[in-house]
Amino acid sequence: MYHNIVKIAKGVSMNRRDFLKTTAAVAAASAAGLSIPEDAKAASENTQANWQWDKAVCRFCGTGCGIMIATKGNKVVAVKGDPENPVNRGINCIKGYFNAKIMYGADRLTQPLLRLNDKGEFDKNAPFRPVSWKRAFDEMERQFKKYYNQYGPTAVGIFGSGQYTIQEGYAAVKLVKAGWRSNNIDPNARHCMASAVVGFYQTFGIDEPSGCYDDIELTDTVITWGANMAEMHPILWSRVSDAKLNNPDKYVVVNLSTYKNRCSNLADMEIIFRPNTDLAIMNYIAREIIKRNAVNWDFVKKHTVFATGFADIGYGMRDPNNPHVTPKEKDTVEKQVAKVVTEEEAIALSPIGKWKAGDEMKMTHAKGKGPFKHWQISFEEFKKGVEPYTLDYVAKIAKGDKNESLESFKRKLQRLADLYCDPNRKIVSFWTMGFNQHVRGSWVNEQAYMLHLLLGKQAEPGNGAFSLTGQPSACGTAREVGTFAHRLPADLLVANPKHRKIAEKLWKVPHGTINPKVGNHFLKMMREIEDGNVKWVWVQVNNPWQNTANANHWLKAAREMDNFIVVSECYPGVSARVADLILPIAMIYEKWGAYGNAERRTQHWRQQVVAPGIAMPDLWTITEFAKRFKLKEVWKEWKLPDGTVLPNVLEEAKAMGYSEDDTLFDVLFNREEYRKNFPWPDPIAKNPQTGKLHPNTEAEGDFRNVVGTDGKVFKGYGFFIQKALWEEYRKFGLGHGHDLADFDTYHKVRGLRWPVVNGHETKWRFNVDYDPYARKYAKPGEKFAFYGPLLKAIPKGDLKGPKTKKKYPLPNKAKIFWRPFMVHPEDPKYDDKGYNFWLCTGRVLEHWHTGTMTMRVPELYRAMPEALCYMNPEDAKELGLNRFDLVVIESRRGKVKARIETRGRNKPPRGLVMVPWFDEKILINKCTLDATCPLSKETDYKKAAVKIYKA
Repeated sequence: MYHNIVKIAKGVSMNRRDFLKTTAAVAAASAAGLSIPEDAKAASENTQANWQWDKAVCRFCGTGCGIMIATKGNKVVAVKGDPENPVNRGINCIKGYFNAKIMYGADRLTQPLLRLNDKGEFDKNAPFRPVSWKRAFDEMERQFKKYYNQYGPTAVGIFGSGQYTIQEGYAAVKLVKAGWRSNNIDPNARHCMASAVVGFYQTFGIDEPSGCYDDIELTDTVITWGANMAEMHPILWSRVSDAKLNNPDKYVVVNLSTYKNRCSNLADMEIIFRPNTDLAIMNYIAREIIKRNAVNWDFVKKHTVFATGFADIGYGMRDPNNPHVTPKEKDTVEKQVAKVVTEEEAIALSPIGKWKAGDEMKMTHAKGKGPFKHWQISFEEFKKGVEPYTLDYVAKIAKGDKNESLESFKRKLQRLADLYCDPNRKIVSFWTMGFNQHVRGSWVNEQAYMLHLLLGKQAEPGNGAFSLTGQPSACGTAREVGTFAHRLPADLLVANPKHRKIAEKLWKVPHGTINPKVGNHFLKMMREIEDGNVKWVWVQVNNPWQNTANANHWLKAAREMDNFIVVSECYPGVSARVADLILPIAMIYEKWGAYGNAERRTQHWRQQVVAPGIAMPDLWTITEFAKRFKLKEVWKEWKLPDGTVLPNVLEEAKAMGYSEDDTLFDVLFNREEYRKNFPWPDPIAKNPQTGKLHPNTEAEGDFRNVVGTDGKVFKGYGFFIQKALWEEYRKFGLGHGHDLADFDTYHKVRGLRWPVVNGHETKWRFNVDYDPYARKYAKPGEKFAFYGPLLKAIPKGDLKGPKTKKKYPLPNKAKIFWRPFMVHPEDPKYDDKGYNFWLCTGRVLEHWHTGTMTMRVPELYRAMPEALCYMNPEDAKELGLNRFDLVVIESRRGKVKARIETRGRNKPPRGLVMVPWFDEKILINKCTLDATCPLSKETDYKKAAVKIYKA
């Protein structure tokens, strides 16, 4: 960096590339407080003379870093950290600095592509050929209506995203649920955050974390459970590192993981545990809390109840008799119906008193609402539940490193319990996919809260269990907007008639429009495509044929079944290549938008540039497709396959002033009040630096004069549709603990943490000192109110089951759950077919998810050009392998080839390998197991049994 600055200070001639590098260096040096030669500073300022800067949000993870974007000549020319943003305070991670370059890959998709034969007709087996937007939408409409009219609303669906902008997700939910009357929309956030959602619902009755990032500096203990923050949330880890270095003696960091990762470099203590035994470790800590008299009884008695649920709930796998289940797969899948209880499970389950070692456990409560059922128990029952989880028992089953002594592991567990139990120590527990992508993901989320609630260390500055989000708007869009198959905005649920009525009123559609039946979750959508029940799918901001476990099934079904797959994409990734129609899509700074991050912070940005070619925003594709449906086609009576009848609501629609020939666009997106109240142009669209109006492709079209879906040049909708959708959406949460500020406010600030009440954000929920809703609901003199309304009336019983039919209300109470340890259904310890390695997947610092964007950034590609198979060197030696040898990784579902790395950043213990999933050439999801948490339906990508041999 300094070399470039000195170079220009000495008057050395520089090309444009060097000028840009110097400008970046000057900006970084300024942020770091370094002195800068005057000549260098002048050159930097001269280079930037015609740049327009504006605030925006990073495209990648759920941290929600603020960035500054510079544009010139309809191109993003520079990106830097936003020093005014409280999340990242001016710094970015390596991916963040390349937010511009992800938009300019050589193979960027710029026009629709449809599979056409030589006659110009759609043919599923034909190659892709360029078509107009009109031809693309004509085929989309024809295929949709062919299946929709024959099979009904359950035959169509959308794979949505935790990377939608909030307005895109909201528009998609309106189209699918109020328009098509289907609930078959589910985001890739199902893969990453669904277990966290269930944990919040079950424990607190409301979604999203109670704390915020300020906890990092306010605590003195950070415990990471299955959270490689150093690579997955590097900016947050930099804050942890800073806090640790500023107070090295007091500030303690513990890293719990199934393999050594970069978090261990900072940690005071590393605990490597056997996959799935995190449940046992947490029960051990709970037992210690009780034994040491560390329970905060004042907090527990005032604010909590104890609860449990059924253990025999299966693993979210298919019926083993499904014809698509292969003989090899059946070994594992049969455990969905019944399994043999192991000796170690028999001890863990002994408090229930139903199973002994060798018994067959039939998964009696695996279907329907069975996994969700839970009931209140006494403290004595809870105490009985954790009693078997002694130090000796847990250390024996949970030790994950064969080379570590049992005594060493025991000392670590004791030290971990010491940290939690210390009344003078604040503690924050962080987790991400290690907990969420877990066959008992909802349980282990509940157990994290269990520890903090027992201690009264929750919802306070520096104290709390904190679920970190993977995607940039998994919280703000997928969860809060409700782009899940079971949700509506602001924690409303499609199965609740009162909630449907609220949504129908706000959307101004007839009562009875919304389908009351929960739709297909992500994995079920794939299974239904293979079973021939879902015929038409639209993929948005997602790459499902690379990111879904057991991929061979779904790849084959997409190409060989009778269906039509539409993929909206910016680059030709795996899912685009299996599609029948590809729609070219505008990327993040080529559209207006908003994201919501992991600390409930909502942040908005303006459109900075116009997309290349004739690529258009996702929002535009949704609203344009809505023009293709008249009310009489969708709001008629439907008889669904399960016998549910959706009523004809056309008469009520007419009474509301609609015509049966009105389109869904007219009713859902082109409302008179939108046009009246949200005109374009709008003063908030002016750049704060230059005063120039930012572009808005949806509102006014743009200089490209794109020929739209009707064959005419698209001139825009004539109103500020993004603002209109925002202002309508936020009505769902006002007064209900999900309050959001108005649209303009977000363009003046660096985000706000909801609920935003009277202009003030909320840092710590449920705490009367910070949360206006806690003050509203708390009893006089009490400090906390866990006011979430969901699941707040449950029966009473004991560890064996509920004993009452009556449900007892639990106002303002949180639940402390007991959940038992159980062996994973594909644990290599019990495998007799040679699948003797655990396979764990995950991300790496340099790449985002499936690599569709980041693999096209030269610097990131060079840094990590391929996915490696991280292996313990002793395992490699035993197999006769050397570093970088090509091996086959084979599971019961498929196999891939990869090179082994025995000295890399990830250092697995013996018996485990880790393979990242960003590389489509090494499509590791061909090997992963499509087992899920039975409650959340989130896939367990962290555990599968594989065999490894030289290629």
